[in-house]
Amino acid sequence: MPTKPTIARIWRGRTRPDVADTYEAYIRAEGIPPLQKVALGVQLFREDREEETWFTTISYWPTIEAMTAFTKGAPTKVHHLDRDAELLIELPERIEIHRILVNDQNLR
Repeated sequence: MPTKPTIARIWRGRTRPDVADTYEAYIRAEGIPPLQKVALGVQLFREDREEETWFTTISYWPTIEAMTAFTKGAPTKVHHLDRDAELLIELPERIEIHRILVNDQNLR
């Protein structure tokens, strides 16, 4: 199995600004740890806008097969967290899966 990621799995969801901090804490506690156990890497982003706050999670995988095994055979199916319906403005309907073409991580 390659040790470098070849696949990125991207999830996006949005909250009202008044629950953004609550959702951030929730996704950090409930959504990120399962990914950290099996993915090669995971990133969580937050974009605060005037009317809404967007969260983006990107997980990195060595192969499509490894990602598919984690998602129990449904890589594009959204697996909602228990409180997503309560905290998100709407439940996301899709996951994006991208092949990684350039992976230059020499950030300074």
